[in-house]
Amino acid sequence: MNEWTRRSFFLSTLAGGLAASAQRLFGGNASGGDRALYSHGVDTAISSRPQAASATRPIIISSANGGRDKTADGEIALQKGMDVLKAGGDTLDAVVAAVTVVEDDPNDTSVGYGGLPNEEGEVELDACLMHGPTRRAGAVGGVRKIKNVARLAKTIMESTNHVFMVGEGAQHFAIVEGFEPMNLLTEKSRLAWLAWKAKTDDNWAPGLDSPQWKERLATILNTPEKWELAEWINEVVAHPPTGTCPCIAVNEKGEISAVVTTSGLAWKIPGRVGDSAVIGAGIFCDGDVGAAGSTGRGEEDIKIAGSHTVVEMMRKGMPPQDACIEALHRVMRNYNGDKTRLGHMGLQFYALNKDGQHGAATLWTASETDHDDHYAVHDGAGVKLVPCATVLQRT
Repeated sequence: MNEWTRRSFFLSTLAGGLAASAQRLFGGNASGGDRALYSHGVDTAISSRPQAASATRPIIISSANGGRDKTADGEIALQKGMDVLKAGGDTLDAVVAAVTVVEDDPNDTSVGYGGLPNEEGEVELDACLMHGPTRRAGAVGGVRKIKNVARLAKTIMESTNHVFMVGEGAQHFAIVEGFEPMNLLTEKSRLAWLAWKAKTDDNWAPGLDSPQWKERLATILNTPEKWELAEWINEVVAHPPTGTCPCIAVNEKGEISAVVTTSGLAWKIPGRVGDSAVIGAGIFCDGDVGAAGSTGRGEEDIKIAGSHTVVEMMRKGMPPQDACIEALHRVMRNYNGDKTRLGHMGLQFYALNKDGQHGAATLWTASETDHDDHYAVHDGAGVKLVPCATVLQRT
């Protein structure tokens, strides 16, 4: 057998093997429709699965809060990013401009100013970003008193020979670079922290000799203007949130960048760093393929290098939404499909390829108190919320 014949035989055999793998992966033929992805032996029901959006550029996507958070003059976060893209600006400048709006918003308690604090009452922020055209990156973790950590990660990328800085060192670097230190704890977040302390530590609650010793929340929400916070505070105390804001943008030329910023898990142990500081987990961007980001339980994302996994699946030809679902299946496999344990976590992935196709998936249908079953998209015509694919249904 000559060299060309051997090569032809090898390639035809490889192609057949890949085709068979694809059939196993997608549960039959891959001709479209509602395909059931290989679920590692876990019984799943994929629902709310719109097909991948037709390619549009420029386009910018984020978690749902990027479509809700507004500037002081009412401009939505993703609009700020789209303005940069339409003006011919860099894709990294666009995504940083968008998430800065969320970081500045005191009403978003999952990101930046007003983020829910750690167990000591200190707000600690994480962020990372990647610039597709130059393949550079920057990241920060466990940063206190610096509000705009996405810009700080970009400054590390542009002004140092480093990629990742943490804690006091990152804070000192930020101050040297002109970032203003500030108290990141708003009154709303402080009250929630006090309520959590009162629930978990008897020393922070009224004593047995107090008429209010059972009414711990009432002693904290002691004025009418605070009473309206009671339902929200009860929820975040009972179910510590993990909210975040990833953002990805591609311009008309197909250049792509991504960023993610967060205040992390509420009431965390000081020094805990989640996926939003970890390149390859919180976000990953490859200028030849696309980018992905995540929100939710960062520990699970880190263990599968989730955003990197999504991008690698897109590199192999998966649509963005299916790539996000595959990453969630890997998390499920880590728990052998145990829905009891999986029920204690939320996790979402968001993806955008360089052609402008996008998609997202969430592990569970959203509860009544969260809205993680949608993500925000701005395709130049305005901001809209798009359903995520849902892998598991809550009963």
